[in-house]
Amino acid sequence: MERSHLTVVKKNVSLRETVTKALRAAVISGEMKPGEVYSAPTLGKRFGVSPTPVREAMLDLAKEGLVVSLPNKGFRVTEVSDGDLDEITALRLLIEPPTVSAVTPLIDAAGLARLRKMAEDIVTFAGEGDLIAYTEADRAFHIAVLEYSGNRRLVALISELRAHTRLLGLAPLAATGKLRDMSLEHVELVDLMAAGKAREAQDLMTRHIGHVRGEWARH
Repeated sequence: MERSHLTVVKKNVSLRETVTKALRAAVISGEMKPGEVYSAPTLGKRFGVSPTPVREAMLDLAKEGLVVSLPNKGFRVTEVSDGDLDEITALRLLIEPPTVSAVTPLIDAAGLARLRKMAEDIVTFAGEGDLIAYTEADRAFHIAVLEYSGNRRLVALISELRAHTRLLGLAPLAATGKLRDMSLEHVELVDLMAAGKAREAQDLMTRHIGHVRGEWARH
């Protein structure tokens, strides 16, 4: 594997879940490249864990369609076409911006403080060029906002759509510092929600998702 920002996984009681999140983020961010085959032992060494939780995590990702299991070889990262990315973006634009508008008046001070910390973490990871941590933090932030809708099916759908996105343009954006600048939109979104500006928050989310397709997901 080429030099990447994959970090050693911290062992805890939910090791399989931790490894799954890290591997999912590696696939989405392009750290694990589409079409390439990866073995559990190799990834285990890279993450500082045994092959077993990696193998279990990759089987979970196979169920999600992110990788394909190849007997006696490992797992191949699936490729996503431009058409797929267009469809994913269209669905996210239909759902996320109006949902952000709807939940803006529902988030209390404690919730806003939590979201602000999450947004600031995204900016930090973007500045450090840690694409896996950035991708997972970004996912967690968006899901946390959408959960205020109380619509579990909506949250599950967006989570699935995000998992099938490939953000292959993140690395060059991080290298130029542009990713950090763009990541500040998360902080701006929290500011707008805190001010009760639901329509402005909706408009910002529309622009934000446009970045995903226009620059972050660029092949």
